[in-house]
Amino acid sequence: MTQPSHQQIATYLTDYAISELVRYVIEDTGCTLEQAMEMVYNSSLMPALQDEENELYIQSPAYLYEMMNAATT
Repeated sequence: MTQPSHQQIATYLTDYAISELVRYVIEDTGCTLEQAMEMVYNSSLMPALQDEENELYIQSPAYLYEMMNAATT
């Protein structure tokens, strides 16, 4: 069995963080899935999260959610 590459791990963790961010938005705002996805994908956090060099994907989704909220206030 081969070990996953750094890229595969980063992609998995980024995808997981995004799904959790969407879930948090829905829980906090009561908006629809589509609205929550739009909020997350259009947030100022998204480019930084998708940039592997930042390694934000290793942070907890709760921490990332706080960062996302802090950027919008």
